[in-house]
Amino acid sequence: MRMTQSTGTPAGLDLNLLVALDVLLEEESVQGAARRLHLSEPAMSRALGRIRRALGDPVLVRAGRRMVPTPHALAVRAEVSAVVERARALFAPGRDTDLRTVSRTFTIVGSDAIVGTHAAVLFARAAAEAPGIRIRFLAEAHVDLPYLRQGMADLEVGSIDTTAPEVRVEQLHEDRMLGAVRSGHPLLTGELTPERYATEVGHLNVSRRGKLHGPVDAALAELGLERRVVGTVGTFPASLFVLRDSDLAGLITTGGVPLATALGLATFEVPLPLPPIPLGLAWHPRHDADPAHAWLRRCVRELMTSPFI
Repeated sequence: MRMTQSTGTPAGLDLNLLVALDVLLEEESVQGAARRLHLSEPAMSRALGRIRRALGDPVLVRAGRRMVPTPHALAVRAEVSAVVERARALFAPGRDTDLRTVSRTFTIVGSDAIVGTHAAVLFARAAAEAPGIRIRFLAEAHVDLPYLRQGMADLEVGSIDTTAPEVRVEQLHEDRMLGAVRSGHPLLTGELTPERYATEVGHLNVSRRGKLHGPVDAALAELGLERRVVGTVGTFPASLFVLRDSDLAGLITTGGVPLATALGLATFEVPLPLPPIPLGLAWHPRHDADPAHAWLRRCVRELMTSPFI
Protein backbone atom coordinates (compact mmCIF):
# COMPACT_ATOMS: atom_id res chain seq x y z
CA MET A 1 0.00 0.00 0.00
CA ARG A 2 1.66 3.16 -1.20
CA MET A 3 1.14 6.40 0.69
CA THR A 4 -0.54 9.09 -1.41
CA GLN A 5 -1.89 12.58 -0.95
CA SER A 6 -5.11 12.45 1.05
CA THR A 7 -7.91 14.90 1.59
CA GLY A 8 -8.65 13.36 4.97
CA THR A 9 -11.87 12.04 6.46
CA PRO A 10 -14.75 14.15 7.74
CA ALA A 11 -13.32 13.76 11.23
CA GLY A 12 -10.03 15.22 10.01
CA LEU A 13 -8.11 11.94 10.30
CA ASP A 14 -5.75 11.08 7.44
CA LEU A 15 -5.84 7.30 7.16
CA ASN A 16 -2.57 7.38 5.25
CA LEU A 17 -0.93 8.22 8.56
CA LEU A 18 -1.65 4.66 9.68
CA VAL A 19 0.41 3.38 6.77
CA ALA A 20 3.20 5.80 7.64
CA LEU A 21 3.05 4.87 11.33
CA ASP A 22 3.16 1.16 10.52
CA VAL A 23 6.29 1.56 8.38
CA LEU A 24 7.97 3.97 10.81
CA LEU A 25 7.54 1.51 13.68
CA GLU A 26 8.85 -1.31 11.51
CA GLU A 27 11.89 0.58 10.23
CA GLU A 28 12.50 2.69 13.36
CA SER A 29 14.00 5.19 10.94
CA VAL A 30 12.64 8.19 9.05
CA GLN A 31 15.10 7.51 6.23
CA GLY A 32 14.14 3.83 6.00
CA ALA A 33 10.42 4.61 6.10
CA ALA A 34 10.80 7.26 3.40
CA ARG A 35 12.59 4.79 1.15
CA ARG A 36 9.89 2.14 1.72
CA LEU A 37 7.05 4.56 0.97
CA HIS A 38 8.82 6.26 -1.98
CA LEU A 39 8.79 9.63 -0.23
CA SER A 40 11.43 12.24 0.43
CA GLU A 41 12.87 12.39 3.94
CA PRO A 42 11.35 15.87 4.57
CA ALA A 43 7.92 14.51 3.59
CA MET A 44 8.39 11.55 5.91
CA SER A 45 9.48 13.85 8.73
CA ARG A 46 6.35 15.94 8.21
CA ALA A 47 4.24 12.77 8.35
CA LEU A 48 5.92 11.80 11.62
CA GLY A 49 5.15 15.26 13.00
CA ARG A 50 1.48 14.86 12.10
CA ILE A 51 1.42 11.41 13.70
CA ARG A 52 2.94 12.83 16.88
CA ARG A 53 0.30 15.54 17.04
CA ALA A 54 -2.53 13.09 16.34
CA LEU A 55 -1.39 10.65 19.03
CA GLY A 56 -0.10 13.18 21.51
CA ASP A 57 3.06 11.09 21.78
CA PRO A 58 6.61 11.35 20.35
CA VAL A 59 6.22 7.84 18.81
CA LEU A 60 9.94 7.58 17.97
CA VAL A 61 12.68 9.09 20.13
CA ARG A 62 16.41 9.36 19.64
CA ALA A 63 18.57 6.81 21.49
CA GLY A 64 22.19 7.41 20.52
CA ARG A 65 22.32 7.08 16.74
CA ARG A 66 19.08 5.13 16.59
CA MET A 67 15.41 5.92 17.00
CA VAL A 68 13.35 3.69 19.28
CA PRO A 69 9.57 3.45 19.80
CA THR A 70 8.01 4.96 22.89
CA PRO A 71 5.99 2.72 25.25
CA HIS A 72 2.77 4.07 23.74
CA ALA A 73 4.00 3.31 20.23
CA LEU A 74 4.84 -0.25 21.26
CA ALA A 75 1.39 -0.61 22.81
CA VAL A 76 -0.41 0.37 19.58
CA ARG A 77 2.03 -1.24 17.12
CA ALA A 78 0.15 -4.53 16.82
CA GLU A 79 -3.23 -2.88 16.24
CA VAL A 80 -1.81 -0.46 13.68
CA SER A 81 -0.25 -3.38 11.79
CA ALA A 82 -3.51 -5.32 11.93
CA VAL A 83 -5.55 -2.38 10.56
CA VAL A 84 -3.10 -1.84 7.71
CA GLU A 85 -3.08 -5.55 6.86
CA ARG A 86 -6.89 -5.64 6.80
CA ALA A 87 -6.88 -2.63 4.49
CA ARG A 88 -4.41 -4.37 2.15
CA ALA A 89 -6.62 -7.46 2.09
CA LEU A 90 -9.74 -5.35 1.46
CA PHE A 91 -8.27 -3.63 -1.58
CA ALA A 92 -6.40 -6.66 -2.91
CA PRO A 93 -7.84 -8.00 -6.20
CA GLY A 94 -9.31 -11.21 -4.84
CA ARG A 95 -7.37 -13.84 -2.94
CA ASP A 96 -4.70 -14.36 -5.59
CA THR A 97 -2.10 -11.99 -4.20
CA ASP A 98 1.00 -11.76 -6.36
CA LEU A 99 3.80 -12.28 -3.84
CA ARG A 100 6.31 -10.79 -6.25
CA THR A 101 4.64 -7.40 -5.79
CA VAL A 102 4.51 -7.55 -1.98
CA SER A 103 6.89 -5.28 -0.05
CA ARG A 104 7.05 -6.36 3.59
CA THR A 105 9.45 -7.07 6.43
CA PHE A 106 8.66 -10.10 8.59
CA THR A 107 10.19 -10.68 12.00
CA ILE A 108 10.72 -14.23 13.24
CA VAL A 109 11.70 -15.18 16.80
CA GLY A 110 13.64 -18.42 17.01
CA SER A 111 16.70 -20.10 18.45
CA ASP A 112 20.12 -19.66 16.88
CA ALA A 113 20.12 -23.37 16.04
CA ILE A 114 16.97 -23.00 13.93
CA VAL A 115 18.34 -19.88 12.26
CA GLY A 116 21.66 -21.57 11.50
CA THR A 117 19.92 -24.60 10.04
CA HIS A 118 17.10 -23.02 8.02
CA ALA A 119 17.73 -19.30 7.40
CA ALA A 120 19.84 -19.65 4.25
CA VAL A 121 17.17 -21.75 2.51
CA LEU A 122 14.41 -19.40 3.64
CA PHE A 123 16.28 -16.34 2.33
CA ALA A 124 16.83 -18.10 -1.00
CA ARG A 125 13.17 -19.05 -1.26
CA ALA A 126 12.08 -15.48 -0.50
CA ALA A 127 14.41 -14.16 -3.21
CA ALA A 128 12.86 -16.55 -5.73
CA GLU A 129 9.18 -16.30 -4.78
CA ALA A 130 8.74 -12.96 -3.01
CA PRO A 131 11.74 -10.69 -3.63
CA GLY A 132 10.08 -7.72 -1.91
CA ILE A 133 9.86 -9.59 1.40
CA ARG A 134 12.65 -9.17 3.92
CA ILE A 135 13.04 -11.50 6.90
CA ARG A 136 14.45 -10.36 10.21
CA PHE A 137 15.38 -12.95 12.83
CA LEU A 138 15.33 -12.10 16.53
CA ALA A 139 17.06 -14.29 19.12
CA GLU A 140 15.03 -15.77 21.94
CA ALA A 141 15.20 -13.63 25.06
CA HIS A 142 16.19 -14.96 28.49
CA VAL A 143 12.74 -13.90 29.70
CA ASP A 144 9.40 -14.54 28.03
CA LEU A 145 8.15 -11.49 26.16
CA PRO A 146 4.79 -10.92 24.39
CA TYR A 147 6.45 -10.64 20.96
CA LEU A 148 3.39 -11.77 19.02
CA ARG A 149 0.71 -9.95 20.98
CA GLN A 150 2.55 -6.63 20.87
CA GLY A 151 3.47 -6.96 17.19
CA MET A 152 7.23 -7.06 17.84
CA ALA A 153 7.37 -10.32 15.86
CA ASP A 154 5.20 -11.93 13.20
CA LEU A 155 6.10 -15.56 13.83
CA GLU A 156 7.70 -17.62 16.58
CA VAL A 157 9.46 -20.84 15.63
CA GLY A 158 10.79 -23.64 17.80
CA SER A 159 9.73 -24.96 21.19
CA ILE A 160 6.63 -22.88 21.82
CA ASP A 161 5.84 -22.22 25.47
CA THR A 162 3.57 -19.20 25.19
CA THR A 163 0.53 -19.14 27.46
CA ALA A 164 -1.27 -16.27 25.69
CA PRO A 165 -4.75 -17.72 24.97
CA GLU A 166 -5.29 -15.85 21.69
CA VAL A 167 -2.03 -16.96 20.05
CA ARG A 168 -2.30 -19.60 17.35
CA VAL A 169 0.05 -22.55 17.94
CA GLU A 170 0.71 -25.27 15.37
CA GLN A 171 2.80 -28.22 16.52
CA LEU A 172 4.87 -29.62 13.66
CA HIS A 173 6.88 -32.51 15.03
CA GLU A 174 8.96 -33.70 17.97
CA ASP A 175 12.74 -33.44 18.08
CA ARG A 176 15.09 -35.24 20.44
CA MET A 177 18.44 -34.65 22.07
CA LEU A 178 21.76 -36.25 21.09
CA GLY A 179 25.11 -36.01 22.78
CA ALA A 180 27.84 -33.99 21.06
CA VAL A 181 31.63 -34.11 21.57
CA ARG A 182 34.77 -33.35 19.63
CA SER A 183 36.03 -35.89 17.13
CA GLY A 184 38.10 -38.59 18.84
CA HIS A 185 36.58 -37.99 22.26
CA PRO A 186 37.02 -40.86 24.78
CA LEU A 187 33.24 -41.23 25.21
CA LEU A 188 33.03 -42.44 21.61
CA THR A 189 35.08 -45.56 22.43
CA GLY A 190 33.45 -48.60 24.01
CA GLU A 191 29.97 -49.05 25.42
CA LEU A 192 28.49 -45.83 26.74
CA THR A 193 26.60 -46.45 29.96
CA PRO A 194 24.77 -43.89 32.10
CA GLU A 195 27.59 -44.22 34.65
CA ARG A 196 30.30 -43.41 32.10
CA TYR A 197 28.25 -40.57 30.64
CA ALA A 198 27.74 -39.02 34.07
CA THR A 199 31.14 -39.46 35.66
CA GLU A 200 33.90 -39.60 33.04
CA VAL A 201 33.58 -36.08 31.60
CA GLY A 202 32.53 -32.57 32.45
CA HIS A 203 29.32 -31.33 30.87
CA LEU A 204 28.30 -28.08 29.18
CA ASN A 205 24.67 -27.05 29.55
CA VAL A 206 22.69 -24.88 27.14
CA SER A 207 20.04 -22.55 28.54
CA ARG A 208 18.93 -19.09 27.44
CA ARG A 209 18.04 -18.46 31.10
CA GLY A 210 21.43 -19.63 32.39
CA LYS A 211 20.17 -22.79 34.09
CA LEU A 212 22.82 -25.30 35.14
CA HIS A 213 20.42 -28.25 35.30
CA GLY A 214 17.88 -29.75 32.94
CA PRO A 215 16.17 -32.97 31.78
CA VAL A 216 19.49 -34.85 31.66
CA ASP A 217 20.02 -34.23 35.37
CA ALA A 218 16.49 -35.37 36.17
CA ALA A 219 17.03 -38.61 34.20
CA LEU A 220 20.37 -39.23 35.93
CA ALA A 221 18.83 -38.59 39.35
CA GLU A 222 16.32 -41.37 38.68
CA LEU A 223 19.32 -43.72 38.46
CA GLY A 224 21.03 -42.25 41.52
CA LEU A 225 23.65 -40.53 39.34
CA GLU A 226 24.85 -36.95 39.03
CA ARG A 227 26.92 -35.32 36.33
CA ARG A 228 29.43 -32.50 36.71
CA VAL A 229 28.17 -29.41 34.88
CA VAL A 230 31.04 -26.97 34.48
CA GLY A 231 28.99 -24.14 33.00
CA THR A 232 26.27 -23.02 30.65
CA VAL A 233 25.97 -21.00 27.44
CA GLY A 234 22.91 -19.37 25.92
CA THR A 235 22.60 -21.15 22.56
CA PHE A 236 23.40 -24.49 20.96
CA PRO A 237 25.59 -23.01 18.18
CA ALA A 238 27.73 -21.24 20.79
CA SER A 239 28.11 -24.50 22.72
CA LEU A 240 29.40 -26.32 19.63
CA PHE A 241 32.48 -24.09 19.43
CA VAL A 242 33.23 -24.79 23.08
CA LEU A 243 32.82 -28.55 22.57
CA ARG A 244 35.05 -28.48 19.50
CA ASP A 245 37.95 -27.05 21.51
CA SER A 246 37.52 -28.99 24.77
CA ASP A 247 36.86 -32.41 26.26
CA LEU A 248 33.43 -31.38 27.53
CA ALA A 249 30.26 -33.22 26.52
CA GLY A 250 27.23 -31.31 25.32
CA LEU A 251 23.89 -31.75 23.65
CA ILE A 252 22.35 -30.91 20.28
CA THR A 253 18.94 -31.55 18.80
CA THR A 254 18.67 -33.86 15.80
CA GLY A 255 17.70 -30.77 13.79
CA GLY A 256 21.02 -29.19 14.75
CA VAL A 257 23.17 -32.14 13.64
CA PRO A 258 24.18 -30.37 10.37
CA LEU A 259 25.70 -27.57 12.46
CA ALA A 260 27.63 -30.04 14.59
CA THR A 261 28.84 -31.95 11.55
CA ALA A 262 29.99 -28.74 9.87
CA LEU A 263 32.25 -28.08 12.86
CA GLY A 264 33.66 -31.61 12.82
CA LEU A 265 31.86 -32.75 15.97
CA ALA A 266 30.58 -36.25 16.59
CA THR A 267 27.10 -36.99 17.89
CA PHE A 268 25.90 -40.01 19.83
CA GLU A 269 22.82 -41.45 21.51
CA VAL A 270 22.53 -40.35 25.13
CA PRO A 271 22.01 -43.50 27.25
CA LEU A 272 19.07 -41.97 29.10
CA PRO A 273 15.29 -41.70 28.51
CA LEU A 274 15.07 -38.00 27.67
CA PRO A 275 11.71 -36.31 26.95
CA PRO A 276 10.98 -35.29 23.34
CA ILE A 277 11.08 -31.63 22.33
CA PRO A 278 7.90 -30.41 20.59
CA LEU A 279 8.60 -27.94 17.78
CA GLY A 280 6.10 -25.71 16.07
CA LEU A 281 4.95 -22.29 14.93
CA ALA A 282 3.06 -19.56 16.75
CA TRP A 283 1.47 -16.36 15.45
CA HIS A 284 -1.22 -13.86 16.37
CA PRO A 285 -4.64 -14.41 14.75
CA ARG A 286 -4.50 -10.92 13.23
CA HIS A 287 -2.31 -12.57 10.53
CA ASP A 288 -4.68 -15.46 9.73
CA ALA A 289 -6.09 -13.95 6.53
CA ASP A 290 -2.88 -12.27 5.35
CA PRO A 291 -1.67 -14.04 2.17
CA ALA A 292 1.96 -12.96 2.65
CA HIS A 293 2.00 -14.24 6.23
CA ALA A 294 0.37 -17.48 5.08
CA TRP A 295 3.21 -17.83 2.55
CA LEU A 296 5.76 -17.30 5.35
CA ARG A 297 4.08 -19.91 7.56
CA ARG A 298 4.00 -22.37 4.67
CA CYS A 299 7.71 -21.87 3.91
CA VAL A 300 8.79 -22.29 7.52
CA ARG A 301 6.46 -25.26 8.00
CA GLU A 302 7.96 -27.05 4.99
CA LEU A 303 11.52 -26.32 6.12
CA MET A 304 10.86 -27.50 9.66
CA THR A 305 9.27 -30.76 8.55
CA SER A 306 11.58 -31.66 5.68
CA PRO A 307 14.07 -34.47 6.33
CA PHE A 308 17.71 -33.55 6.70
CA ILE A 309 20.04 -34.84 4.01
